[in-house]
Amino acid sequence: MDPLHLSLAVFCGGLVGLTLGLIGGGGSIMATPLLLYVVGLPPHVAIGTGALSVSANALFNFAGHARCGHVRWRSALIFAAVGTLGALVGSTLGKHFDGQRLLFLFAVLMMVVGLLMLRAKPAAAEADRTCTLGKELPRVSGAALAVGGLSGFFGIGGGFLIVPGLLVSTRMPMIFAVGSSLLAVATFGLATALNYAASGLVDWPVAGLYVVGGVLGGLAGRRMASALAPHHTAFTRLFSGVIFVVAAYMLWRTVGSMAT
Repeated sequence: MDPLHLSLAVFCGGLVGLTLGLIGGGGSIMATPLLLYVVGLPPHVAIGTGALSVSANALFNFAGHARCGHVRWRSALIFAAVGTLGALVGSTLGKHFDGQRLLFLFAVLMMVVGLLMLRAKPAAAEADRTCTLGKELPRVSGAALAVGGLSGFFGIGGGFLIVPGLLVSTRMPMIFAVGSSLLAVATFGLATALNYAASGLVDWPVAGLYVVGGVLGGLAGRRMASALAPHHTAFTRLFSGVIFVVAAYMLWRTVGSMAT
């Protein structure tokens, strides 16, 4: 790949990292479209490469939350372990699914994410709860399998699904759900990426540069988040609008490709 496209990989990774650092959940949904339409990777390679970069960036952010004590380790480990099985199944199905149809469904998912981000409200703090090996385990395992399967099929981090899954199944406070979810994002993405890599569907140079850009962008985004905190809702709505535009473009491209 020529230097221009490698530079674009760093730039696009930086955009994803900046968005994640600035507004949090939902930012990684842009990883695959940017790799697809800006960097120029084929559909399945874009999904496999995007999954690897999302995994690395999630692990980087997870370390920060762990240092701050924002991780409920038992819940996080159970959700990550069970959900990784779902991610392996989902990614196996995804890489054998027609590329254009997969992108069409991905665009529909982006529309759903955009709507969820528009409707999201600050969560009220709940009583401190954690996962036990009793009643919570079946709920956590069921949610993890479902979310992991979707994450693997579409090659996304799935944080916008993992956080609600943890909240509903364990009733832990939001800050711990966010911190704990990042371990699952990292493991789901890694499982998906390795599954795609086994079929030669990961562009390793692009993935490495995408991760570098994502880390740098994430650092900048987290610094900006504090200063721009009063405008967080406005940024979230703006980003939702961007998601709708990109999803509409993907639908137009994929429907046209499937019709020919």
